Amino acid sequence: MKSVYPGPVGAQTVYLDHAATTPMFPVAIEAMTAVLGLAGNASSLHGSGRAARRWLEEARESIAANLGARPSEVIFTSGGTESDNLAVKGIYRARLDADPKRSRILVSAVEHHAVLDAVEWLEQHEGARVTWLDVDSEGVVSPRTLRDALAAYADEIALVSVMWANNEVGTIQPINELAAVAQEFDIPMHSDAVQAAAQLPIDFAGSRLAAASFAGHKVGGPHGVGVLLLGRSVPCVPLVHGGGHERDLRSGTSDVPAAVGLAAALRETARGMSGRATELGRLSGRLIAGVRDAVPDAVLNGATGEHRLPGNVHFTFPGCEGDSLLMLLDAAGIECSTGSACNAGVAGPSHVLLAMGVEPGLARGSLRFSLGHDSNDADVDAVLAVLPQVVERAKAAGLASAKGGY
Repeated sequence: MKSVYPGPVGAQTVYLDHAATTPMFPVAIEAMTAVLGLAGNASSLHGSGRAARRWLEEARESIAANLGARPSEVIFTSGGTESDNLAVKGIYRARLDADPKRSRILVSAVEHHAVLDAVEWLEQHEGARVTWLDVDSEGVVSPRTLRDALAAYADEIALVSVMWANNEVGTIQPINELAAVAQEFDIPMHSDAVQAAAQLPIDFAGSRLAAASFAGHKVGGPHGVGVLLLGRSVPCVPLVHGGGHERDLRSGTSDVPAAVGLAAALRETARGMSGRATELGRLSGRLIAGVRDAVPDAVLNGATGEHRLPGNVHFTFPGCEGDSLLMLLDAAGIECSTGSACNAGVAGPSHVLLAMGVEPGLARGSLRFSLGHDSNDADVDAVLAVLPQVVERAKAAGLASAKGGY
């Protein structure tokens, strides 16, 4: 895909940062704009309000159908971060209120900062106790690891949170198996499914999860809207109080156009899921093979094959700084990432790679290329055409810096 921004010589640049945000599907734009002129508040009882409510509930039903959930389990939020916070803090507080012994949270060491920071906030401000679930060298939490932790703290645990697919290295967790283990101990499990929903089929009912988070802009929908799927029997305390919207869990006037746009995006995602995943896997395979040929010492991070998001390519380039690689590629017209764009402006090695056992110096030299629904062979060709020179220049800059140069 070509970026909307002009490249260094006026040409459009290549966009390979779909894990940060992906362009809206045209059908989502059309659906959203069709209702942008609505005057009604979905909570009002007059005709305009009832029309807005009808649009909102039809969107809720559509989203539920495409995520394997019931409409009553769909809670609209402002995005993935709010959904994660509502799940982690809300379930924790509800469980603690019911049983003061349940102050422990089990959470994987590779979570998105929306989960990590929510957990750490509860630890610092509300006395939560945290058990970090280790991952292997591919970033996977094994069911045995979870079972051992649950057995050790069975009477103390409020909830478990393990992401469906990692936003940095693309590793897919064995969510169904993990949720089944949590269910054996009668512990609710939440999963951040923000990255998974664009590339993997989601069946909330079949997963046995208590809660799962989603974001509109990661599936070809609008920014500023997300969903928390929350089982009807799962206790949860609201973070935002007011008019009692969304099962009294998320007060605030409903953003009907955004909900409609998200519903349309998820329908389009589900409609083309199989073919799109196959094509993304083919393109990613080409890119991985090409990087290995062009830069033999480059190291692919994360799981492989069916255990990896098909659109994710994450490499470490020894002797390079990720920021140098990023800027050099940007100057050459290639847009990618060193990690999570949501972790705004924070330099340093990725906590995901560190949890996987990557040495900090190596972890800093990593790049994520994430492909999406409009990526193509020309995008892969463009990266491979400039990457060898970019890596060579980044290594030279690293050597100069190590010697005290500039």
